[in-house]
Formats: sequence, structure tokens, C-alpha cells
Amino acid sequence: MQTKLSPQYNPKEIEDKWYRRWEEKGCFHSVPDAGKKPYTIVIPPPNVTGVLHMGHALNNIIQDVLIRWRRMQGYSALWMPGTDHAGIATQNVVERELATRHVKREHLGRDRFIEEVWKWKNQFGSTIIKQLKKLGSSCDWQRERFTMDEGLSSAVKETFVRLFEKGLIYKGKYMINWCPRCCTALADDEVEHEEHEGHLWHIKYPFRDAPHLYLIVATTRPETMLGDVAVAVNPGDDRYKEMIGEFLTLPLTGREMPIIADDFVDPSFGTGAVKVTPAHDPNDFEMGKRHGLTPVVVMRENGAMNENAGDFEGLDRFECRNALVEELKLKKYIEMINPHKHSVGHCYRCHTVIEPYISDQWFVKMRPLANAAIEATQKKRVTFFPERWEKVYLSWLENVRDWCISRQIWWGHRIPAWYCQECNEIMVSRSAPQRCTKCGSLKLKQDEDVLDTWFSSALWPFSTMGWPEETPELKYYYPTSTLVTDRGIIYFWVARMVMMGLAMMENIPFSHVYIHGTILDELGRKMSKSLGNGIDPLLMIERYGADAVRFSIIILTTEGQDVKLSESKFEMGRNFTNKLWNAARFIMMNLEDEHKIHVASGPENYQFEDKWILSCLNATIDSCTASLEQFKFNDAAMKIYDFFWHSFCDWYLEIVKARLYEPVSPVDKKVAQTVLARVFNRILHLLHPFVPFITEELWQNLKDVVSENSIHIQDEMYAESLMLDSWPKVDKRYEFQSVEDAMAVVQDVIRAVRNIRSKMNIKDKQKLNGVISVSADGKHDLNPHANLIKRMANLECLEIGRDLPRPPNSASEVIGEVQAFVPLEGIINPDAEKDRQLKHLQQLEEHLQIVRKKLENKNFVARAPAQVVTMEQNREKELLEQIQKVKIILNGLG
Repeated sequence: MQTKLSPQYNPKEIEDKWYRRWEEKGCFHSVPDAGKKPYTIVIPPPNVTGVLHMGHALNNIIQDVLIRWRRMQGYSALWMPGTDHAGIATQNVVERELATRHVKREHLGRDRFIEEVWKWKNQFGSTIIKQLKKLGSSCDWQRERFTMDEGLSSAVKETFVRLFEKGLIYKGKYMINWCPRCCTALADDEVEHEEHEGHLWHIKYPFRDAPHLYLIVATTRPETMLGDVAVAVNPGDDRYKEMIGEFLTLPLTGREMPIIADDFVDPSFGTGAVKVTPAHDPNDFEMGKRHGLTPVVVMRENGAMNENAGDFEGLDRFECRNALVEELKLKKYIEMINPHKHSVGHCYRCHTVIEPYISDQWFVKMRPLANAAIEATQKKRVTFFPERWEKVYLSWLENVRDWCISRQIWWGHRIPAWYCQECNEIMVSRSAPQRCTKCGSLKLKQDEDVLDTWFSSALWPFSTMGWPEETPELKYYYPTSTLVTDRGIIYFWVARMVMMGLAMMENIPFSHVYIHGTILDELGRKMSKSLGNGIDPLLMIERYGADAVRFSIIILTTEGQDVKLSESKFEMGRNFTNKLWNAARFIMMNLEDEHKIHVASGPENYQFEDKWILSCLNATIDSCTASLEQFKFNDAAMKIYDFFWHSFCDWYLEIVKARLYEPVSPVDKKVAQTVLARVFNRILHLLHPFVPFITEELWQNLKDVVSENSIHIQDEMYAESLMLDSWPKVDKRYEFQSVEDAMAVVQDVIRAVRNIRSKMNIKDKQKLNGVISVSADGKHDLNPHANLIKRMANLECLEIGRDLPRPPNSASEVIGEVQAFVPLEGIINPDAEKDRQLKHLQQLEEHLQIVRKKLENKNFVARAPAQVVTMEQNREKELLEQIQKVKIILNGLG
């Protein structure tokens, strides 16, 4: 029988075709349905500036597996898609684009610049969405949202106003993280710390009343000393007790400043005396408040030194550092300079070193919100998979600081606060007020700042559903079901969504949080442009196909562990899809029923192998479903992989060929065809969430072939698409544990004969004789399966019995209560084989001696990399096992 399937699998022929059809037929669209349970995932919205990388691929493959699986289970499954406006990142991209035209945003003004950003977004912002479609993501694209679309902007204003009215948002002048490059405040979580090889400068601060005497102060940031207003010591430090209250003179400036006592000072750091710079250090800021010290700001917002820096005004902060140190050296104020490794904060967007800076900013009071989120997790309303991430999440919530939410950029949600130009009253409102609520003035000005991008992202699970309006979608789909994300944004996003969901909706935003690992290169390094070790998922899709990429990544993803990836790993996925395609071709070419006979659907006509494969299928359905319920994606994929490749292809297909090619009767052939089609149909269903394109193509073809040949496989195949068909369920009628147990022994016997062939270098085509001896008290009767064993092991004659003696000159294998013997008389030359095995034994023992010599060398074990030592230890173990096997063979040869 001919098949419509091409001889070789070509993903390019089917992937775009099926995605287009799924979209055209609305297969991804979900609507509130009172007759179904909802299952909802909101996508972690990628930045509009983004392009698909391997991290996105992993994240969205997992989400697509979940949503396709739940859709097949009968849920009204919604995967809400959208993108994030990504304030700082997008503004930076557009500014760089404008710079190519020699235009600065300041020249355009705010309104015209925002127009330019919207133009850019409309032209390039959908790039990552198109790329997600290439991956096979079955999002409900009819509902796609953007964090700055009209509805979400309304939600942001509503949230800000409500939190302000509850006293949970306030404005004040505090020490914040400041990026001199982006000229904006950053939240604590947006600062990335790195170890720097710096210096510790020991500087002499002269006493005012005795200039020839001095106190030595150590600092890692000498440029900030221009803002010093005091020197602090620990009150318990005996070295300085007599000096507390005296005055020092700040080198180069002559500013007088007191020596103060504060418990915060660590006597063991440097000299135990520290400079106090309240305007440029968060700890000094707090110390300054405790002692009533007036901060002196010495830097501008762009990181250049200001008028308070004296002769250093106008220099960049790091230029100032170098010039200041040279001046201090020249005037003999430097006592010594030591190398010093310390942690330095960087902007998470542009990687500029941040500055602690006093600034007027808006903050969210986090403690009340965090307490509610902690309680929700402790009561298991929000659960984490893997569970270990719950501790990380709770630890952050327990130590959370107030969140700085204002940003000094133009692209983003502008803060809904207005200032009266007459009386300085601050008005927070959902819409622009017409006059001052305090003095009635018409001179009002809106706050120039915008909100942190993560503020709008924190509302994503309910703002995308139409909140603050009471929409049918909000009522039906919220709270959502599962959040899939990377550990890197547990603080940025997950915790804040929980807090905002509880504060605004009085309900959790999701019940399950799955934290997946990070994609690394094959050496375990993070992928980055600077290392040049990234792997482009679109290029991999082009080379291997989307299904191969998806399957490879899922197989490599072990319960939240990081994934070491190289391009060669995608060959596994490609090999699997090729195997699936070839199996489908074989099956469909052998389903023709020239007799058009009908066979009863019950198990009464089934052969031993039919019952076995159907029982194994049941077990696979059960274990695969259980693994998906537990978010063990690679376990689920491996169970299907093993069942399809090994049980179905390696065993069942090979066994059933005789019934297809040379059937004992038309009925038996039809039974074989029916079971073949039924099992393969279920395999396609189980695989669909993982490899949707190829399974859809094969299922549509199988549906046609089954219909044409009147094969009744007990599964309705009326759905328009496989993705809309039902997820398989366990069929109790086909649970045959005793058959599975018997087949396991049969397979062991067949493998034993095959092992003997391999060891003795006997060709697969050569017929052999076999003797199978079952122990007297053995529970298995292999006689009913003698023909199956003979056929699959390629045996001419087979004797099966209890406690049979070992034939002379035979090779043997022991399998539990069973022994398999293969007489070798006339098959091999015993003396020649003995010589061959002895040579092999000698080679193995020589290799073992070399390995052991290395491992006995203490210098090698101590100095070699751990993985090299482990590799040699494993090699020793392998060689010992091989030597033992050869000795058993030699024993069999006498």
C-alpha cells in the first residue's frame, strides 16, 4: 500500500502549514465556558526589544506543553500572550537609533520622543511574537496584550491610586541606587553586584587643632571624600575613645568635621575609622540621620563632579578619583594603598557602575504587602516546583525593603500625580485634576517621572483579563493556574504579582509556580554576546525543525536544573522525529485491508504481544500524566520516548511483521492492524504537547488511512485537529500485568541469545540452536512463547525445560531463574575464538595497568582537575567489568 507521507521527514514542509491552519481555525482561542474548567497561563511578557534566545525557548516550550496537554484534557485552556514596554531598555534602543540620525531625545522633547518610541514599537515590537510562533507556541493571539495599551494603563493608574489612598505609596527624599548612564533611579533588585579588584586607600585626616597629627581613614571610593562631613569610630574601640568629639580637617578642602561614635562602625575594617559621606553611601545616609549631619552632594546626576567638588568640578567621577589620588599623594596625605577585592553594583540594563544618591522618589511600602504574600505561601495557596525555591522566595519577602518605583525616563506609565505650582500640594488621581484641591489654583503640573516597568508587570495576571472592569474573562480565568518562569525574576516579578494580586483582587494570581533552570553552554557558562557562546534557537529550528528543538530541550530539562546545551544535543530530537516519521510510514503502508472484514474490539482475539503492548500503553499513559501533573517534563517525555522507541518500535513492530506479511488468517492480520493503529494513535496523542507539528501531520494521515480501511481502533477521530482531540486515559480492559511479566522474561531470553552472538562475533543472520533451562521452582512457563523466541532470536531449534543440563561446548547467559545456552559446535572455531578473547583480555589488562598507575600516583590525584580524576576512576571500573565478561566467555570455551 502506498502512503502520502514523503520518504524522508522534512519539517519545513509541514510546520508553517500547520501553524497557519491552527491560527485560521481559531484552535488557540479560548472563551469562558461554564461547562468546562478553566486552565490559565499568562506568558512572562518578553520585552518589545527582545529577540528569541534559548532562555525564551525553554520557558515557552514548557508553557506550550502544559497548555496543549490541558486543552486535550478538556479544560478551557487560555495562554494569555503579550509583550512588556521595557521602559529603560526600549528608551535606550530608540535613543541609539536616533543617534544614528544625530538626534537627541532632549532636542525632540517628551511628546515627540514618545511618538518615536511608539513608531519603533509598531515597526519592530512584534519580532519576538513572530519568533514564538515559529517555536509552535499555541497562545491565544486574539487576546494579545501590551503593558502600555489603554486597558493596562488604566489598571496601572487604578492600582497606584488605591495603594496611595491606603498609605502604601509615599514620596520622599531618600538614598537610592542611581544609574549615571540612564539617569534614573533603580530598585535594589535592578542592581547586579560583581566582584571588582579595587584598592583600599589609607588617607591622613589632620586634626584641626594639631595639624601635625592625623587620623588615618580607609576608603574604596576616594572621590566621595569631597562630600565627607564626619569621621566615625566605634564607641567601644579603645584606640579612639579619647578622640570622640574632636575635629578634623578634610584634606584638600579644609572643611572642618567632627569625630563621632557609632555602633555601626566595624573596628576591624581598615583602621577602624571611617569617613561619613551621607550623600553618597546608604549606610552613611542612615548614620547622618542619627547624628543630625547635613549631606553634601558632590556629583551631578550624570556622574560628573559638581560645584561642591571644588577644583575637580566637571570631571567624571572616575577621572576625579585618579586626579584626587594624585593630588593626595603630592601633598603627602596618602599613608598607603592596598589591593582590595569588593562587590560593586551595576545597572542591570546598561551595566554602568551605580551610585548611591539622595533623590526625591516614589516608594511602595512593602512590609504589609509582603506579609500577605508570606501567609499565602505558608498556607500553600501558592506552591513552588521545585519546592526548594519557596525558601528563596520567602527569604526575600521576609527581608524586603521599600520599593523605589519612580524612574527618571520618558517611556513608561507616567506617575498619576500632579503638583500645585502655587501651594505645592500633591494630588494623586485617576485623571488629570482641573484645579488644586487645596487652594483652587489652576496651575498644575504632572510628575515628570514614570513607573518602574515591574510595577505594570506585577498586575499582568489580572490587568490582561480586563481589570479594573468586571469582565467575563476576569471572573472565569482569574486566578490563573500556573506560572512558568526563570529563577532570575522570582523577586522582580513573581513576588510582586502575588503581592499585587492579593492587594487588588484579594486573591492569589496563580496557584502553582514552576521555576525552570538556566540554559548554559556545554562548559556550564552562561550564554552571552561577550563570550560568543550563544545558540540561536531560530537557527536550530531552521536546521533541525521546531519539534526536534522542542523535544531535545524538554528531554534535557531535569526538574528545574540548569541545562548544559550544545548544538549536537539537537541531533537527538532530530533522530527521534525521523524515527517517528519512518514508523508512521511503515504502519500506514501496512494497514490496507483487502478483505474489508470487521473484527470484534474486545481482547478475545488478541495475541500475547497485542495484550502486552496495550498493557504497556496503559502504564505509559498513567505515568506520563502523573509526571506532567508534578511538572516533571523530562520524565514524561522520556516515558513516551522509551515506550515508542523501545517497546513499540524495537519489539512490537518487529514481532508483528510476520502477522502483517504472512498472516495465519485475515482475522489475525486485521487484529494486528487494529492494535498497531490504535497504539500509534495514542502515541501521537501523548507526544502532541511536546512535538505538535509532526504529530498533527501524522495523525491527519492516520485518520484518513484508518477510515479508508474500516479499521475500528475504539478511539473517535472526528476532531478537526489533534490538539482539539482528547488526552488518552487508562483503559482498565487492557491491564495485563501477568502478560507484562511474562514478556519481560521472554525479552531477557532473546537479549541473552543476542548478547552471546555479539560476544562470540557470530553474524545476526546465522541460525543457531538454543536451550532454555528454567529452574525447577521457577514461576515462568516459556513454552507458549517458543515460536516468538525462535523468531526474534533467529533460532533453528529451541529446547525449553526445567533444570536442563548445559550442552557441551556452549556459551551461556544467566537471567534470574532462567539460563540460556547456545551450542557452539560447528558455529565457531573454539581455539581461534579462545585466542581472540585471550588477546582482548591482554589488551584490557594492559589498559587497566596504565589507568591504575595514574590513580596510584598521589601527585596526579592531587593536581589533576577533579573531572579528569573521576574519568580515570570510571575507566578503571569499566575495564574491570569488561575483563570479568571476557573471563566468563573464556570459561564457557573451556
